Order: sequence, then C-alpha cells, then structure tokens
Amino acid sequence: MIKSKRFKITLLVLILGLTACDSSIEFISFQSVKNAIWKAKDTLNFEFQVADTLKPKNLFLHIRNSNSYAFSNLYVITQLQFPDNKVVIDTLQYEMADKNGKLLGSGMSSSKESKLFYKEQKIFPTTGSYRVKIYQAMRKQGEIEPIDLEGVQEVGFSLEKINQ
Repeated sequence: MIKSKRFKITLLVLILGLTACDSSIEFISFQSVKNAIWKAKDTLNFEFQVADTLKPKNLFLHIRNSNSYAFSNLYVITQLQFPDNKVVIDTLQYEMADKNGKLLGSGMSSSKESKLFYKEQKIFPTTGSYRVKIYQAMRKQGEIEPIDLEGVQEVGFSLEKINQ
C-alpha cells in the first residue's frame, strides 16, 4: 500500500514536471502555411494582449521550414499595430543556413525551427490589444517582383517575459 501511494505521488510529480509550460512565455501562436509555400501576397496575423506596461518583453518570430527551403536568408516585413492604431513597420533579415548551405535552427529531422529575435526588451506603452502582421519579402537576385517561398511550413510569434 505504501509503495503504491509513493509510486502514485512520484508519477504525479513527474507528469506535472513534464507538462509544466515555460513560465516566461506570455503569448505564442503558430500559423500553418498552405502547402508549405509562403506566397508573397500572404500576410500572417497575430493578436495578443498586453497588461504590463512596466516590464520589458522579448518578441520572437518562429519559422518552421523543411529542407526544400532554398535560401540562406529570409527577409520579412513586420507591422506592429498598437491599441491606438499607431503602426511600426520593420524590415528584417535573418540567416537561415550556414555558409555550407546547412539549415540553421533546432530539430533532428528534415524540419527545422528557428526562433528569431524580433524586438528585444520592448516596453509596451499602453495596455490593450496589439497586432503583428508578418509577410515575407524575398526576391530573386536582381529582380523586383517578390517570389513565393517553398519549404516554409509554419510561422509563429511569441511574447516572452525577460527572466532576471
């Protein structure tokens, strides 16, 4: 009886430890990219709430891609819309592969996830609903027209507390 009770308590502690989520993450969401082709015209939208205007947060973009992603970098344009409808637009470039063409990011299979800094130590000026729009801005060298990106499976956005 005692062994059975001890086993149950140990099992419960183990399950709680494995299922506990990262306490630094305040918001995280992913959107699938249809047929793993991020079209130049496709904008991905994320909406999140801010309640704390005192503590800085880190904002991340998450890119899940397969080996069919053919580029060593990624250009994205983001729009951060504040509750008062003010919009901040950023053009960002990320390295997606090393100099030998090996995809960066985590993952043991042919899919990799890259967690990319979007804004560091951001303090939000007001509480309320914020929106982030993300679209890719890749072009072939020397061309003006944007291209569709094959191999991008999902795009995510996260807002995280800074643990000090």
